[in-house]
Amino acid sequence: MPQTPTTAESPTRTLAAEPPLLRVDGLRTYFELDGRTVKAVDDISFEVSRGRCHCLVGESGSGKSITARSVLGLIESPGRIVSGSVLWSGTDPAVDLTTIDPRSKRMRSIRGAEIAMVFQEPMASLSPMYTIGDHLVEAIRNHRELTKKQAAAMGVELLDRVGIRDPQGCMSAYSFQLSGGMCQRAMIAVALSAEPKLLIADEPTTALDVTTQARIIRLLRDLQAERNLALLFITHDFGVVAEMADDVSVMRHGKIVESGPVDTIFHEPEHPYTQRLLASLPKPGTRRLQLVETAPDPIAPETPLIKVRSVAKRFPIRGSGVFARVKGHHQVLTDVSLELHRGEVLGLVGESGSGKTTLGRCIVGAYQPDSGSVLYHRDSAAPVDIVTADRQVRRRFQQDVRMVFQDPFGSLNPRLTILQIIGDPLIVNKLAAGSELEDRVAEMLSRVGLPRRYLRRYPHAFSGGERQRIGIARALIVDPTCVIADEAVSALDMSVRAQVLELMERLRIELNLTYLFISHDLSVVESICDRVAVMYAGDIVELGEAEQIFGDPQHSYTRELLAAAPKPDPRLRSA
Repeated sequence: MPQTPTTAESPTRTLAAEPPLLRVDGLRTYFELDGRTVKAVDDISFEVSRGRCHCLVGESGSGKSITARSVLGLIESPGRIVSGSVLWSGTDPAVDLTTIDPRSKRMRSIRGAEIAMVFQEPMASLSPMYTIGDHLVEAIRNHRELTKKQAAAMGVELLDRVGIRDPQGCMSAYSFQLSGGMCQRAMIAVALSAEPKLLIADEPTTALDVTTQARIIRLLRDLQAERNLALLFITHDFGVVAEMADDVSVMRHGKIVESGPVDTIFHEPEHPYTQRLLASLPKPGTRRLQLVETAPDPIAPETPLIKVRSVAKRFPIRGSGVFARVKGHHQVLTDVSLELHRGEVLGLVGESGSGKTTLGRCIVGAYQPDSGSVLYHRDSAAPVDIVTADRQVRRRFQQDVRMVFQDPFGSLNPRLTILQIIGDPLIVNKLAAGSELEDRVAEMLSRVGLPRRYLRRYPHAFSGGERQRIGIARALIVDPTCVIADEAVSALDMSVRAQVLELMERLRIELNLTYLFISHDLSVVESICDRVAVMYAGDIVELGEAEQIFGDPQHSYTRELLAAAPKPDPRLRSA
């Protein structure tokens, strides 16, 4: 198919001159829950043509992922496709996928070989019982007549192509030994192994840092050009939409409220919901809104709340098998030093695998550093080295310094009620019990914008944004002085992310909090942080005021990060 050059006026890459590869018409997917009908997908229609990328964009719960699962026949009870058609033209003759038994051999052959999918949560998609190499070799041999050795060689090539630095080492690694970003890249490699005609990508770049995200976007665009690959791309990130999309459908409450070419959606949106989503995007160069006239006073400029000095951390690399020996060590942190002052927000940025989360966990005491110190200055007393402190001091420190985790779905025990989850730190630290505990939990829920009636509900009953608020409430329930937020908003859609960031800023002012804000989203870091530390390969390569880092970066890696950040405007699409 002839290619249309990208221009500032029209970022479209191809012109559809043949019937669409996938045509969804009047699709309805409903769920029967507790005697009521939930219309997850309610009469939607769209097309995906060869060589084009169609983005489904919208907030959590809008029906994007259920649409993708409906296309592949992956809807489980109590859900069902009520009406509509999914016409697939990748076979001759074309077939309506809704008429094929989802468990049949024919449908299984279409999945993977002709239509592949990258799911939103790579940790849940990769079995912890098998190595990345096992997953790749199985996927490759399911669709190609290759030996295990040939499939393994092809697996290494695929991992290298999606940007994994040590593809040979990754083949022998398990999912729990890799970062979320590396797991996502491995899942993309598995999906591409059969060279499908259509790739359905459900939030494939959500867990990735900007450089890896840019690499994956370039990879997918290259594949489109090489193979005339069709893409159904599901995301809540308008920056990614601007980089990837030819066509866009905006979803809300199971319906498509607006569709059109990407340039029209960004520059001439008609629906109020689309306009609101675009208005919620962080604006480059903007600083956070101060909610009060004055910020809390620091202890003293020369006395940081937390001082990290020369911290190093490495993890063992084991061979395969339950009783495998240690083959070597992976150095995650080399010689990290930084200071965190009371009342400030220090951003920690860097690509996946750079050591951000490991540093955060070393500070909070979840990991014991191999060397170095973490000095904590709580009041006028002399600083205490948490690394060598006794159990009582460390326990007090872990009450003062709390963590909000990256995954709002995986960080909450599904068997516990919200009262039990948020109240657990109060019980562990013997701070409250009985009715007092319930009252304190209810008060904290109110602080994060959730009603008391949620106390006895379970995590599955909440959206991603609500779960993250619950995670914040759990961290704040013991009145900490510092919160380490590890990718606390990366899994959230735009408007919910804006609400959570505003909540965190308000709580910082009200409770005199200090934040170490770990993130790969540079626009969020720019909008909320006072200072920024840039990590690369286990060390901090640049640290300074946010205005300096974003306005006049000194290190080449910092400049690379900033250049890789997606710009939410298709007319500014990178080459």
